[in-house]
Amino acid sequence: MIALARSVRNFFSLVRFSHTVFAMPFALIGFSIAVSGTDSDLSIRMLVLVILCMIFARNAAMGFNRIADKDYDALNPRTRKREIPSGIISARAAAAFVIINAVLFIVTTGFINRLTLFLSPVALMVILGYSLTKRFTSLCHFVLGLGLSLAPIGAYISVTGKFSILPLIYSFIVLTWVSGFDIIYALQDDEFDKSNQLHSLPSATGRKRALTISILVHLITFILVLLAGFYGKSGLFFWLGATLFTLLLVYQHSIVRDDDLSKVSMAFATTNGIASIIFAVFVILDMIVRYQ
Repeated sequence: MIALARSVRNFFSLVRFSHTVFAMPFALIGFSIAVSGTDSDLSIRMLVLVILCMIFARNAAMGFNRIADKDYDALNPRTRKREIPSGIISARAAAAFVIINAVLFIVTTGFINRLTLFLSPVALMVILGYSLTKRFTSLCHFVLGLGLSLAPIGAYISVTGKFSILPLIYSFIVLTWVSGFDIIYALQDDEFDKSNQLHSLPSATGRKRALTISILVHLITFILVLLAGFYGKSGLFFWLGATLFTLLLVYQHSIVRDDDLSKVSMAFATTNGIASIIFAVFVILDMIVRYQ
């Protein structure tokens, strides 16, 4: 039992399971929009299926990312202690983990509806393909954002079997929000990326310009949040959540400078994780109050 628990803990660490807080809250927003804004009934079974899809898809994506980057991770002082380069988990075991989670993701979508099943390979292509984009484009941050942006619209489709504008707006919020903070995260490896022919905005433009681009991308996020609020005819709780979310966006930019990266981890993981949870809680609460 101790060995099993250690193995599970190692795989959770491999895929940074705690980072599920970035996209999961937005999936719950998409689910809540479907339940509260349409004739769809609240189904615990459907909620569980949506959550499982999120977990399986992210496990597959992060596991594949670790396999694809294992040689680079072994060379990078910041990442050489990760599970695969350090030998804690073998590449073969990680590959099996990815395949199992990818299959479970597709099977789970089949229990939802035909549209989610049909779209599941496309979703996998996007979220797995991100891991290869640093080889050829500095816009890789936006591919990561695109992958996570599938959460709200995917959850909405799971419940309703169709597309809609409001969850799409939330998907664009996720796309720009994630892309913006991934640019901040990539500041740590700008020199390593340059020397190893990897692409990122910090390595292509320099830290100062990359931070400016991140601010501009998050400005778009702010505009999209406003759009979601007005289009969704949101109430007080939404606007409280939107205000806190925006303040946390501003905060993360205030603590990271091009000549001081000591607080990148706080900006990337802690601040954005809190922002996502707070925003989702207030948005969902707003829908409960308005549609009860």
